Amino acid sequence: MSAQIPLALRWPAHQRFASFVAGANAPGIDILREAAHGAGVDRVFLAGARGSGKSHLLIAVCAEAAAVGRSAQYLDLSRLGEAAGDTIRRFAGSDVLAIDNLDVLVGDASAEHALFDLHNRCRAEGTTLVFAASDPPTALALQLPDLVSRLSACTQWQIRPLDEPMRRRIVRDLASARGLELDDAVLDWLFTRRARDLGTLVGLLDRIDRAALAAQRRVTVPFLRHLFPPATD
Repeated sequence: MSAQIPLALRWPAHQRFASFVAGANAPGIDILREAAHGAGVDRVFLAGARGSGKSHLLIAVCAEAAAVGRSAQYLDLSRLGEAAGDTIRRFAGSDVLAIDNLDVLVGDASAEHALFDLHNRCRAEGTTLVFAASDPPTALALQLPDLVSRLSACTQWQIRPLDEPMRRRIVRDLASARGLELDDAVLDWLFTRRARDLGTLVGLLDRIDRAALAAQRRVTVPFLRHLFPPATD
């Protein structure tokens, strides 16, 4: 089943609790870590904007669970397409199930019912459930009231965005780890002209790193202007 490809991966080493900059989110990470260990709560709903680190944390939950001998599955609903309902119905049978990108189910009645049934099945089996979406359950416009009710009963945590000085420090540190030096002018350009969420910035940093290596150039504002011409700003 192609949608289960993520289940076979060895959880990426860079997506761990230790590599997530917590900031004001430390209490939420404590909740997730305890859930991964089978302690504390057994249902968690994580809400946060795109690029806030939701997927990172869900993978971290799975990795932490596996490290203590618990079986874990990760299901990214955004990868399922029109077969979402059928695929969701085939999931179960692990100690931890992390379900990402619930937003994509909105308006898909079959998939919403399938997730409702999966939730009930997992609860009966004693599975720890961790959900993630852009908004809390009551703000997702899901059509199935019973599903909203079940999700709303989860322990909920809204990811709090890092402030800009913290994001700048992280981007600079990540660049330094790649051997790139980003001065204040470069950071000003990135934060003024590109998306400011950390996920997007890290993606841009990967592109900048490859381009700078290929061109054998240091990263300057003129270099970035060439790499990201005005038409794509």
